[in-house]
Amino acid sequence: MGEYKVDRLHDEYRAKFIGHLLRDVNALDLMIERGMIESGIRRMGAEQEFCLVKPDYSPSTYAVDVLREINDPHFTTELAVYNLEANLDPLEIKGNCFTQTHQQLTSLIDQAREAAKRFDNKLILTGILPTIRRRELDLTYLTPITRYLQLNDIMREMRGSDFSLHLRGVDELTLLHESILFEACNTSFQVHLQLDPEDMVQSYNWAQAIAGPVLSVCTNSPLLLGRELWSETRIALFQQSVDIRNTASTSLDREARVSFGTEWLKDSITNIFKDDIARHTMILSTELNEDSMSLVEQGDVPTLRALRIHNGTIYRWNRPCYGVANGKAHLRIENRYIPSGPTLTDEIANFAFWIGLMLGRPAQYDNVHDLMDFRDAKANFIKAARCGKESQMYWMGKVISAAELIRKELLPIAYNGLRKAGVDEEDIIQYLSVIELRNNRITGSQWMVSAYRNFRQTLKRDDALKALTEVIGEQQQADKPLHTWSVPISPPSHYPKYNTKLAHEIMTTDVFTVRPQDHADLVRHVMQWKNIHHVPVVNAKDGIVGLLSSKNLEHIDTSIESATKVEDIMQTEVSTAPPEMNADEAARMMMERKIGCLPIVHEEKLVGIITRNDIVTRLQ
Repeated sequence: MGEYKVDRLHDEYRAKFIGHLLRDVNALDLMIERGMIESGIRRMGAEQEFCLVKPDYSPSTYAVDVLREINDPHFTTELAVYNLEANLDPLEIKGNCFTQTHQQLTSLIDQAREAAKRFDNKLILTGILPTIRRRELDLTYLTPITRYLQLNDIMREMRGSDFSLHLRGVDELTLLHESILFEACNTSFQVHLQLDPEDMVQSYNWAQAIAGPVLSVCTNSPLLLGRELWSETRIALFQQSVDIRNTASTSLDREARVSFGTEWLKDSITNIFKDDIARHTMILSTELNEDSMSLVEQGDVPTLRALRIHNGTIYRWNRPCYGVANGKAHLRIENRYIPSGPTLTDEIANFAFWIGLMLGRPAQYDNVHDLMDFRDAKANFIKAARCGKESQMYWMGKVISAAELIRKELLPIAYNGLRKAGVDEEDIIQYLSVIELRNNRITGSQWMVSAYRNFRQTLKRDDALKALTEVIGEQQQADKPLHTWSVPISPPSHYPKYNTKLAHEIMTTDVFTVRPQDHADLVRHVMQWKNIHHVPVVNAKDGIVGLLSSKNLEHIDTSIESATKVEDIMQTEVSTAPPEMNADEAARMMMERKIGCLPIVHEEKLVGIITRNDIVTRLQ
């Protein structure tokens, strides 16, 4: 989320900030031209995001307290009060660098676990925490730090309306939300690779080309609010949760701040920074006193702070970054699409696979833009997010399954890349074999969906999600990679089995609705065609204002001249129930009140109906 000491970019400071931003990007061009960017060394780094949960595995509110208890500069806050982040020390890519990274990551996570225990909390590594509910996504769960509040306010103002979310997988999820906090559902394992400036263009394009197949074998986020959506739901969720494009400007083809990009990179890595300056409004700033161009002219290394702040508000899945360490400037690529979990071993394996691919790029792919349409690379990425390793990829002019592409071509490239970098053979085999076995067996998303479906046979939805999260947490403690996990047939024994269902579990959501001004005879015909006996009457916001039954329509005027409207004949006194009502109680209510249809309402919106048929068939 960028620096702590930032503020919203006020109009009176905008010109000055833009001046610094333009000088920064020109200074970067000049530094590359003069050879002032570090070269000849490969380093890697990573950021581990994770979730804190209560004893019942629902989201915690103790992130700030746990962070204070940890008292280690490697850790920092995240957007929500149930998320934290640990930053690993960068390492040169050689020897047993992946084992070293694994050891440090284990140590940091153990630190966090011990601190969390003091607040009766646990840690979970997963792309989307299964137990997050709508109630944990309102502003009371936003970490109380100025930059998060300002970022939320700015993005809300720029959008000019509520954020909208629409995801469709096996299930479908559509809703409006007032804040950017849905972004906090996403937890990732972000990895960085420092590269030579002269190779950045070819490396960045290669990173884009391999993103789809790499993601396909790393997917670990199939569930959101109890719905089965994409194999890596984070990809769509992140883009939609911070999409500030004004929906009124539908005629303009604007790029989202979270994006894969629109074309191959040409000429220089600075073209990405220039494109982001041209496309995206500056939203955050800080006190800037550095004259970057003057420093470069003097042979000094600038921080390029304005450029880094703006770059930190653009969330490319492969994001170029500029940094300064030990007085030397460097360029790196940040891979932002790999999810957190399922285990630390799996994460390091993902890391090694990506690094190996990046460093092992065959010479024939130096100009990948001549061999592959950019739209195919982008399509591969979206298909991987939707369907995981079962995706079919367009790869250099042919169609091949993601799993076969990884097995036949990409794993050999990764092995070769790590060997060329001087990584120990033991490290290479230890971690790339995890990718090979996972590719041949099961991904995190596939495991989660299978386990969740099994648990739903005997548990309520919320209990099934908690049981799933508990099993994930227990497996993570042992740090045995995913391919060794068996899919549990039944949940832990302490979860109560249930026979009685809730209203939302038996209700019909494919509901035909009408408006008060609709023509009554048209509604009568549609009800006959569809064999419908009850129709809710709703307003423009899906609030229920009446109910129409087949009896209401028996004696209406059906002549051509008829002007009878729904509002003229509808029932205005309507019994409703919330989604969490016990289904048996809903059935009793319908019997006692002698009604054949019970609309289910959540937050004043119609979300489904229960009919007598639902009671008879679905409670059996």
